[in-house]
Amino acid sequence: MSKVWFITGAGSGIGTGIAKAALQSGDRVVATGRNLDKVRNALRDVASENLAFVQLDVADEVQAKTAVEEAVKRFGRIDVLVNNAGYSLLGNFEEMTTAEIERQFATNFYGVVYVMRAVLPVMRQQRSGHIINISSVAGVVGLKHCAAYSATKFAVEGLSLSMATEIEQFGIKITVVEPGFFRTDLLDARNITWASNVIEDYAAEGNVQEMWSPYHGTQQGDPAKLGDALVKIAGMENPPKLFVAGSDALAAIAPAVEERLQATRANEELSKSTDGSF
Repeated sequence: MSKVWFITGAGSGIGTGIAKAALQSGDRVVATGRNLDKVRNALRDVASENLAFVQLDVADEVQAKTAVEEAVKRFGRIDVLVNNAGYSLLGNFEEMTTAEIERQFATNFYGVVYVMRAVLPVMRQQRSGHIINISSVAGVVGLKHCAAYSATKFAVEGLSLSMATEIEQFGIKITVVEPGFFRTDLLDARNITWASNVIEDYAAEGNVQEMWSPYHGTQQGDPAKLGDALVKIAGMENPPKLFVAGSDALAAIAPAVEERLQATRANEELSKSTDGSF
Protein backbone atom coordinates (compact mmCIF):
# COMPACT_ATOMS: atom_id res chain seq x y z
CA MET A 1 0.00 0.00 0.00
CA SER A 2 1.30 3.46 -0.88
CA LYS A 3 2.27 5.75 1.97
CA VAL A 4 1.33 9.37 2.59
CA TRP A 5 4.31 11.58 3.42
CA PHE A 6 4.08 14.97 5.15
CA ILE A 7 7.33 16.88 4.53
CA THR A 8 8.31 20.25 6.00
CA GLY A 9 10.77 22.49 4.20
CA ALA A 10 10.05 20.75 0.89
CA GLY A 11 11.06 23.72 -1.24
CA SER A 12 14.77 22.93 -1.50
CA GLY A 13 17.62 20.60 -0.66
CA ILE A 14 16.90 17.55 1.45
CA GLY A 15 13.16 18.24 1.63
CA THR A 16 12.87 18.32 -2.16
CA GLY A 17 15.04 15.22 -2.50
CA ILE A 18 12.82 13.26 -0.11
CA ALA A 19 9.61 14.44 -1.78
CA LYS A 20 10.82 13.39 -5.23
CA ALA A 21 12.03 10.01 -4.01
CA ALA A 22 8.72 9.30 -2.26
CA LEU A 23 6.73 10.25 -5.35
CA GLN A 24 8.96 8.15 -7.61
CA SER A 25 8.32 5.15 -5.35
CA GLY A 26 4.56 5.53 -5.92
CA ASP A 27 3.76 7.20 -2.60
CA ARG A 28 1.73 10.36 -2.02
CA VAL A 29 3.31 13.54 -0.70
CA VAL A 30 2.11 16.63 1.14
CA ALA A 31 4.87 19.15 0.43
CA THR A 32 4.90 22.11 2.79
CA GLY A 33 6.82 25.34 3.11
CA ARG A 34 6.51 28.99 4.05
CA ASN A 35 6.79 30.01 0.39
CA LEU A 36 4.51 27.77 -1.66
CA ASP A 37 5.73 29.22 -4.95
CA LYS A 38 9.22 28.02 -4.05
CA VAL A 39 7.90 24.55 -3.16
CA ARG A 40 5.89 24.31 -6.40
CA ASN A 41 8.90 25.40 -8.44
CA ALA A 42 11.18 22.87 -6.76
CA LEU A 43 8.72 20.07 -7.60
CA ARG A 44 7.47 21.36 -10.94
CA ASP A 45 8.85 18.34 -12.84
CA VAL A 46 7.02 15.80 -10.67
CA ALA A 47 3.58 17.41 -10.37
CA SER A 48 0.89 14.75 -10.13
CA GLU A 49 -2.34 13.83 -8.40
CA ASN A 50 -0.19 12.23 -5.71
CA LEU A 51 1.26 15.60 -4.71
CA ALA A 52 -0.39 18.27 -2.58
CA PHE A 53 1.02 21.66 -1.57
CA VAL A 54 0.22 23.13 1.84
CA GLN A 55 1.32 26.43 3.38
CA LEU A 56 3.29 25.98 6.58
CA ASP A 57 5.58 28.11 8.70
CA VAL A 58 6.60 25.50 11.28
CA ALA A 59 7.23 28.18 13.90
CA ASP A 60 3.48 28.89 13.92
CA GLU A 61 1.67 26.28 16.05
CA VAL A 62 -1.75 27.15 14.65
CA GLN A 63 -0.50 26.79 11.09
CA ALA A 64 0.97 23.39 11.95
CA LYS A 65 -2.42 22.12 13.10
CA THR A 66 -4.18 23.58 10.06
CA ALA A 67 -1.63 22.10 7.65
CA VAL A 68 -2.02 18.63 9.14
CA GLU A 69 -5.81 18.91 8.93
CA GLU A 70 -5.52 19.86 5.24
CA ALA A 71 -3.24 16.90 4.61
CA VAL A 72 -5.69 14.47 6.18
CA LYS A 73 -8.58 15.99 4.21
CA ARG A 74 -6.62 15.49 0.99
CA PHE A 75 -5.22 11.99 1.47
CA GLY A 76 -7.03 10.59 4.52
CA ARG A 77 -3.97 9.74 6.60
CA ILE A 78 -0.31 10.51 7.31
CA ASP A 79 2.10 7.58 7.32
CA VAL A 80 5.47 9.33 7.31
CA LEU A 81 6.24 12.72 8.82
CA VAL A 82 9.56 14.31 7.86
CA ASN A 83 10.59 17.27 9.99
CA ASN A 84 13.14 18.91 7.74
CA ALA A 85 12.47 22.67 7.86
CA GLY A 86 15.20 24.76 9.48
CA TYR A 87 17.93 27.31 9.00
CA SER A 88 21.40 27.98 10.38
CA LEU A 89 22.57 30.72 12.73
CA LEU A 90 26.37 30.80 12.60
CA GLY A 91 28.98 32.70 14.55
CA ASN A 92 30.72 32.70 17.89
CA PHE A 93 28.27 32.08 20.73
CA GLU A 94 29.21 35.27 22.57
CA GLU A 95 28.48 37.30 19.46
CA MET A 96 24.92 35.96 19.12
CA THR A 97 22.07 37.88 20.67
CA THR A 98 19.51 36.16 22.85
CA ALA A 99 16.82 37.08 20.32
CA GLU A 100 18.80 35.40 17.51
CA ILE A 101 19.14 32.20 19.55
CA GLU A 102 15.44 32.23 20.43
CA ARG A 103 14.51 32.58 16.75
CA GLN A 104 16.79 29.65 15.94
CA PHE A 105 14.97 27.49 18.50
CA ALA A 106 11.57 28.73 17.31
CA THR A 107 12.11 27.17 13.90
CA ASN A 108 14.58 24.31 14.40
CA PHE A 109 13.22 22.96 17.69
CA TYR A 110 9.74 24.29 18.39
CA GLY A 111 8.85 23.82 14.73
CA VAL A 112 9.48 20.10 15.22
CA VAL A 113 7.48 20.16 18.47
CA TYR A 114 4.47 21.86 16.87
CA VAL A 115 4.31 19.60 13.84
CA MET A 116 4.72 16.41 15.86
CA ARG A 117 2.02 17.48 18.31
CA ALA A 118 -0.30 18.04 15.34
CA VAL A 119 0.53 14.73 13.63
CA LEU A 120 0.68 12.38 16.62
CA PRO A 121 -3.12 12.24 17.20
CA VAL A 122 -3.54 11.18 13.56
CA MET A 123 -0.92 8.45 13.86
CA ARG A 124 -2.28 7.26 17.22
CA GLN A 125 -5.71 6.86 15.71
CA GLN A 126 -4.17 4.90 12.82
CA ARG A 127 -2.06 2.88 15.28
CA SER A 128 0.80 3.32 12.83
CA GLY A 129 3.23 5.90 11.54
CA HIS A 130 6.87 6.82 11.14
CA ILE A 131 8.41 10.13 12.19
CA ILE A 132 11.73 11.07 10.56
CA ASN A 133 13.43 14.04 12.22
CA ILE A 134 16.30 15.59 10.31
CA SER A 135 19.08 16.42 12.75
CA SER A 136 22.72 16.99 11.75
CA VAL A 137 26.29 16.02 12.50
CA ALA A 138 26.01 19.15 14.64
CA GLY A 139 23.42 17.30 16.72
CA VAL A 140 26.10 14.83 17.82
CA VAL A 141 29.40 16.69 17.54
CA GLY A 142 29.99 20.21 18.82
CA LEU A 143 31.07 22.25 15.78
CA LYS A 144 32.81 25.60 15.87
CA HIS A 145 30.55 28.60 15.13
CA CYS A 146 27.47 26.34 15.38
CA ALA A 147 26.58 26.62 19.08
CA ALA A 148 22.96 27.70 18.60
CA TYR A 149 22.31 25.46 15.60
CA SER A 150 23.91 22.51 17.39
CA ALA A 151 21.86 23.18 20.51
CA THR A 152 18.62 22.94 18.50
CA LYS A 153 19.69 19.67 16.90
CA PHE A 154 20.87 18.14 20.18
CA ALA A 155 17.45 19.10 21.56
CA VAL A 156 15.65 17.44 18.64
CA GLU A 157 17.65 14.25 19.20
CA GLY A 158 16.85 14.13 22.91
CA LEU A 159 13.18 14.80 22.26
CA SER A 160 12.99 12.16 19.54
CA LEU A 161 14.72 9.37 21.44
CA SER A 162 12.66 10.01 24.56
CA MET A 163 9.38 10.14 22.62
CA ALA A 164 10.21 6.91 20.84
CA THR A 165 9.80 5.01 24.10
CA GLU A 166 6.38 6.58 24.69
CA ILE A 167 4.75 6.11 21.30
CA GLU A 168 6.08 2.74 20.17
CA GLN A 169 3.06 1.19 21.93
CA PHE A 170 0.88 2.79 19.24
CA GLY A 171 2.89 1.37 16.35
CA ILE A 172 4.64 4.70 15.74
CA LYS A 173 8.37 4.67 15.01
CA ILE A 174 10.95 7.48 15.08
CA THR A 175 14.18 7.80 13.12
CA VAL A 176 16.65 10.61 13.73
CA VAL A 177 18.75 11.40 10.64
CA GLU A 178 22.21 12.89 11.10
CA PRO A 179 23.39 14.23 7.73
CA GLY A 180 26.84 15.56 7.01
CA PHE A 181 27.34 18.34 4.46
CA PHE A 182 24.72 18.05 1.72
CA ARG A 183 24.23 20.30 -1.30
CA THR A 184 21.34 22.29 0.14
CA ASP A 185 20.49 25.96 0.62
CA LEU A 186 21.42 25.88 4.31
CA LEU A 187 24.49 28.06 3.65
CA ASP A 188 22.82 30.17 0.96
CA ALA A 189 23.11 33.88 1.72
CA ARG A 190 19.31 34.15 1.60
CA ASN A 191 18.83 31.51 4.27
CA ILE A 192 21.74 31.79 6.65
CA THR A 193 21.88 34.17 9.61
CA TRP A 194 25.20 35.42 10.96
CA ALA A 195 25.74 36.51 14.55
CA SER A 196 25.13 40.25 14.63
CA ASN A 197 27.73 41.35 17.18
CA VAL A 198 31.49 41.61 16.81
CA ILE A 199 33.92 40.99 19.67
CA GLU A 200 37.50 41.89 18.86
CA ASP A 201 39.00 38.96 20.77
CA TYR A 202 37.34 36.58 18.32
CA ALA A 203 38.08 38.67 15.23
CA ALA A 204 41.76 37.77 15.40
CA GLU A 205 41.13 34.26 14.04
CA GLY A 206 39.35 35.57 10.95
CA ASN A 207 35.89 36.34 9.62
CA VAL A 208 33.35 33.60 10.36
CA GLN A 209 31.38 34.28 7.19
CA GLU A 210 34.50 33.96 5.06
CA MET A 211 35.30 30.64 6.73
CA TRP A 212 31.89 29.07 6.08
CA SER A 213 30.72 30.59 2.78
CA PRO A 214 33.10 28.55 0.55
CA TYR A 215 31.33 25.35 1.62
CA HIS A 216 28.12 26.46 -0.12
CA GLY A 217 27.66 24.47 -3.32
CA THR A 218 30.69 22.26 -2.69
CA GLN A 219 29.13 19.81 -0.23
CA GLN A 220 29.51 16.16 -1.25
CA GLY A 221 26.13 14.91 -0.03
CA ASP A 222 23.41 14.39 -2.65
CA PRO A 223 19.86 15.18 -1.43
CA ALA A 224 18.35 12.89 -4.08
CA LYS A 225 20.35 9.91 -2.81
CA LEU A 226 19.41 10.72 0.78
CA GLY A 227 15.79 10.78 -0.35
CA ASP A 228 16.19 7.29 -1.82
CA ALA A 229 17.78 6.05 1.41
CA LEU A 230 14.95 7.43 3.55
CA VAL A 231 12.31 5.82 1.33
CA LYS A 232 14.09 2.51 1.97
CA ILE A 233 14.15 3.19 5.72
CA ALA A 234 10.46 4.10 5.71
CA GLY A 235 9.76 0.72 4.14
CA MET A 236 11.57 -1.24 6.87
CA GLU A 237 9.58 -3.19 9.42
CA ASN A 238 12.12 -2.21 12.09
CA PRO A 239 13.74 1.05 10.96
CA PRO A 240 16.81 2.37 12.81
CA LYS A 241 16.31 4.95 15.53
CA LEU A 242 19.45 6.72 14.31
CA PHE A 243 20.74 7.01 10.74
CA VAL A 244 24.05 8.68 9.89
CA ALA A 245 23.93 10.09 6.35
CA GLY A 246 27.12 10.58 4.39
CA SER A 247 30.72 9.39 4.62
CA ASP A 248 31.76 12.73 6.11
CA ALA A 249 29.13 12.32 8.82
CA LEU A 250 30.43 8.84 9.60
CA ALA A 251 33.99 10.19 9.79
CA ALA A 252 32.95 12.90 12.26
CA ILE A 253 30.42 11.03 14.41
CA ALA A 254 32.17 7.70 14.96
CA PRO A 255 35.25 9.21 16.67
CA ALA A 256 33.07 11.54 18.77
CA VAL A 257 30.98 8.60 20.04
CA GLU A 258 34.12 6.57 20.73
CA GLU A 259 35.69 9.48 22.62
CA ARG A 260 32.62 9.66 24.81
CA LEU A 261 32.78 5.94 25.50
CA GLN A 262 36.47 6.20 26.39
CA ALA A 263 35.76 9.06 28.79
CA THR A 264 32.97 7.03 30.37
CA ARG A 265 35.20 3.99 30.87
CA ALA A 266 38.20 6.01 32.05
CA ASN A 267 36.21 7.49 34.92
CA GLU A 268 34.11 4.46 35.75
CA GLU A 269 35.32 4.15 39.36
CA LEU A 270 34.91 7.87 40.02
CA SER A 271 31.39 7.69 38.59
CA LYS A 272 30.52 4.79 40.91
CA SER A 273 31.96 6.66 43.90
CA THR A 274 29.03 9.07 43.80
CA ASP A 275 26.53 6.32 44.74
CA GLY A 276 24.99 6.76 48.17
CA SER A 277 24.74 4.03 50.80
CA PHE A 278 21.46 3.06 52.45
